[in-house]
Amino acid sequence: MGSTETTTPAPREGAERDTHDLAGLEAGLDALDTVQTRRTPLRETLVQKVLPPVTAVLLVLLVWQILVWAKVTDSYKLPAPDAVWHEIEIAWRQGTLLDYIWTSVSRGMLGFLMALAIGTPLGLLVARVRFVRAAIGPVLSGLQSLPSVAWVPPAVIWLGLNDKMMYAVILLGAVPSIANGLVAGVDQVPPLFLRAGRTLGATGLRGTWHIVMPAALPGYLAGLKQGWAFSWRSLMAAEIIAQSPDLGMGLGQLLEAGRTNSSMSQVFLAILLILIVGIAIDLLIFSPLERWVLRSRGLLVK
Repeated sequence: MGSTETTTPAPREGAERDTHDLAGLEAGLDALDTVQTRRTPLRETLVQKVLPPVTAVLLVLLVWQILVWAKVTDSYKLPAPDAVWHEIEIAWRQGTLLDYIWTSVSRGMLGFLMALAIGTPLGLLVARVRFVRAAIGPVLSGLQSLPSVAWVPPAVIWLGLNDKMMYAVILLGAVPSIANGLVAGVDQVPPLFLRAGRTLGATGLRGTWHIVMPAALPGYLAGLKQGWAFSWRSLMAAEIIAQSPDLGMGLGQLLEAGRTNSSMSQVFLAILLILIVGIAIDLLIFSPLERWVLRSRGLLVK
């Protein structure tokens, strides 16, 4: 008499392996799609972001003090750190320390914003119009490689010793960098994006705003960072060379005053303040912008 029991065939070993591989692939894709949004602990932030630069600064101060103790050169050539700190205290008590910083920072930021307003449409024009690129592209590259200090003498002759001269030097130094950065960003936009935008009706200014500018944002941001660096360097060169009571006392004038008075502690104070402003602008403005751009593209996942 035949048995009525049915037997389930054992799964093949290859089928089990395929199932496990497929499950692993799905888990991996899920992990890629999952963005951890946990808040970084304060201790971890301090250890990873605050401790390294603080340690580097302390090491520089230690080496500086050791060189002073070793008397590698005369004290009037290499002042001790406490002498520079004394200069900071004097400027603070006199109420001039913040004035030095504000005079230069306000000029630099206003000049950079003007360069941004000029360099952005110029960069788009060069990137999108072939004839304009052939005519102006090499000129922008040449202007970007020209030292900013070269513009100070003609700017003084053309405009005189005033703030207009300062802004002209900043513009001539920063506009080519901003424009070239945007051109490089536009050149890296995949053609598929442009075709998709045209298919959806994003042409002309609408396509530039919704397709070209977002896609070119990384290169544009790099141009902005370089443009600010050129703005700041151009301003310092102009303040060092152009001296007038009407211009006030910025960080560049402070540096030149220290050289004129043979006060290396004042020179080091000016250099320190220039460096601090440059680092602060990068940390407060450009680094957050860069992290936002990377995070929006899924390139900065914790």
